[in-house]
Amino acid sequence: MLFSSYEFILLFLPIVIVLYYSIQKYSFAVANGALVCASLFFYAWWEPKYLLLLLSSMIGNFYLGRQLLPSVSPQTISDIQRKWILAASIVVNLGLLGYFKYAFFIASNIDAVAGTVLSPAVSNIVLPLAISFFTFQQIAYLVDSYKGLRKPESFVNYALFISFFPQLIAGPIVHHQEMMSQFLQQKRLDWNNITRGLMIFMVGLFKKVVFADNVAPYANRVFGAAQAGVDLTFFEAWGGALAYTFQLYFDFSGYADMAIGAALIFGIYLPLNFNSPYKSVNIIEFWRRWHMTLGRFLRDYVYIPLGGNRSGNLSRHRNLFATMLIGGIWHGAGWNFLIWGALHGSYLVGNHGWVSIKKQLNINTNYPRIWQTLSIIFTFILVVIAWVFFRATDFNAAMTMLTGMFGGNGIMLPPQLDALGSMSSLLSSGDGWLGIFESKKGLLLLIFLGAIAFTMPNTAQIFRFAQNDEKPALFVWRKCLLHAGILSVISVIAMFYINSENEFLYFQF
Repeated sequence: MLFSSYEFILLFLPIVIVLYYSIQKYSFAVANGALVCASLFFYAWWEPKYLLLLLSSMIGNFYLGRQLLPSVSPQTISDIQRKWILAASIVVNLGLLGYFKYAFFIASNIDAVAGTVLSPAVSNIVLPLAISFFTFQQIAYLVDSYKGLRKPESFVNYALFISFFPQLIAGPIVHHQEMMSQFLQQKRLDWNNITRGLMIFMVGLFKKVVFADNVAPYANRVFGAAQAGVDLTFFEAWGGALAYTFQLYFDFSGYADMAIGAALIFGIYLPLNFNSPYKSVNIIEFWRRWHMTLGRFLRDYVYIPLGGNRSGNLSRHRNLFATMLIGGIWHGAGWNFLIWGALHGSYLVGNHGWVSIKKQLNINTNYPRIWQTLSIIFTFILVVIAWVFFRATDFNAAMTMLTGMFGGNGIMLPPQLDALGSMSSLLSSGDGWLGIFESKKGLLLLIFLGAIAFTMPNTAQIFRFAQNDEKPALFVWRKCLLHAGILSVISVIAMFYINSENEFLYFQF
């Protein structure tokens, strides 16, 4: 069931809200149990048979987590045994994820190298929805259990922590300690939370169905042409890459807003997952703003266990690069995701290296505004180049895109930008235009989305979710007729644009 579907908005969500708050008047524990059942129904809507996988994973990890708690049975299980249990449980979780997500990729590569025929046997494996997210979340739970960072809880509350439907499918990836205290606290019917949650949800829906879904066809046509081996000109390739860059941002940040809004209706505060990442002045800042909960997980459960920066700069750079490789392959089974991770790993290593050089040479870091702007542009270009590998279906398609982006097939000006008349033919030649430059509508949409991403406050700032941010007074939500009218228009438009065939991009990861 999609957040951006009439079934969810008009049936599932209202029914669950009424049931939850009605049952809670009599029993808070039963209300949480009802919320678990609703979340499992939400998951099973996609494919009922994979509900058994989710349930088995939750039951197994809940039991293992109890064994790992130092305070539960310190006399019967030694520290060494607990370490082995932790290691084995992580291997089992990663093995399950590896089977569903990477079996075909591994088998096809073995076939290519060794001449075997392993891939047909695993070619029909279907990736269960959300397996990457609930696997990472449960690994974090196991590690926290081993460290004694949590207290024992009931299975119902643990199941709610894992399966809570607003964050089940595509995050954010939440920590046990930040969520369990909220699930254990009885919620009163708070109309302020409900109205603010609905408003945040509708803004996220608008981002998805109006912005992301409308720019998607332009990206799809260009990347489809690259897949077919079509030579792309400079502007065609950049138009397609930028279209995907904004599609991905508004699609995923839209989902994150909808998740935060839906959770807030039930009095649950999910962590912020996006904070205007394309405004970042460097790659380090980008990863503090983009998919923030994934970055936090990679830092706490991959980078730091690898050694972090404890052994000097060389060790830090190695661990950073390895962490980003893992982050890349987590997103999907393909060499393109590995390359994407390697690119961001290289970016981060270079960024940290430059920071170290500036400190050693005592270079002034208080740059004028113009240099900050240039830094944002440079960082954004690096991110867009990496997104090409993230979106392309294979290495050849990515290289076709990059060849066009770096001018390998000419730099002919499209009609919308041709202010030189016939002089543009001196630069290159081409037949027709793909993607954004097929019509003025596409170009205007791209410019509009760029203006929003680079100049407007984000949803967290508008609805006061962000901390320590300067919020332009004009765009901070206030209880007034003007703002109520704006959100009403946004909601109506979003409802008319709903298309049940357009899934969220992160569902495939």
